[in-house]
Amino acid sequence: MRPRVVLIAGPTASGKSAVALAVAERLGGTVINADSMQVYRDLRILTARPSPEETGRVPHLLYGHVDAAVNYSAGRWVADVMAALAAVQAAGRLPVLVGGTGLYFKALTQGLSDIPAVPEAVRAAVRADAEGVASVDLHARLAACDPETAARLNTGDRQRVLRALEVLAATGRPLAAWQDEPRRPKLDAASTLGVFLAPERVWLTARIDARFDTMIAAGALAEVAALKARHLDPALPAMRAHGVPGLIAHLDGEITLEAAIQRGKADTRAYAKRQVTWFRHQMPGWQAVEPRAATAAVLAALR
Repeated sequence: MRPRVVLIAGPTASGKSAVALAVAERLGGTVINADSMQVYRDLRILTARPSPEETGRVPHLLYGHVDAAVNYSAGRWVADVMAALAAVQAAGRLPVLVGGTGLYFKALTQGLSDIPAVPEAVRAAVRADAEGVASVDLHARLAACDPETAARLNTGDRQRVLRALEVLAATGRPLAAWQDEPRRPKLDAASTLGVFLAPERVWLTARIDARFDTMIAAGALAEVAALKARHLDPALPAMRAHGVPGLIAHLDGEITLEAAIQRGKADTRAYAKRQVTWFRHQMPGWQAVEPRAATAAVLAALR
């Protein structure tokens, strides 16, 4: 049976968006975003969202539709993407999902834990209580009341530690207990084609560095300055996008622009490495392809 949905993943800067665009153009498709940072409207340049020229060639959905003040989650993305899939398929077009957020793809194809939404008042209280507390101490605080979840998290992963504390405060149950409950996938594996772009490391490193320089030249610093002026919670996902912390440090006079650029590049390279490792272990059954051969591979599989 010909797949009804195409899923294209890969590390940042591997050329995923270009492959998705080419496939959508050839097969009458609509590109749907599966990148957790490209959802934010405040960061068009720094998250490498598709250009106006690209979005004019085929329809693009779920790009820049979330304000940076929102703590957007995988659960909200699943709800948004299921609505988008229904609309695209009703229009007789092929959905082409593309992005580097592995959790989004896993939630769609393997299911998502049915964790109740955390009330905003609870979230605000937990984050206010954590303000000024070092990440390692915050992790120790979680370990004291929820050792099972804490054992699954890195001591420096402040965002996920905060999330675990929020869920515990809101539901009275450990996050690990919610995560271990049976899950139901949103998409049948037989109806999808999953492709992971697996680039050679030296090639990818060069692309990451060159792309960051291009972002700076295109106005990324001004984009971050506008975001900084909003005085948002630094723990929000948009405030932790690669490049944002370093450029804010530069705007605050703490480091030079060159140091901020080097920090952004290093963070992005480290993230790309984690993406590759995560997909290898978490997404079995996906077809790994060299980026420059990916378009042909996807088209061949869909014939």
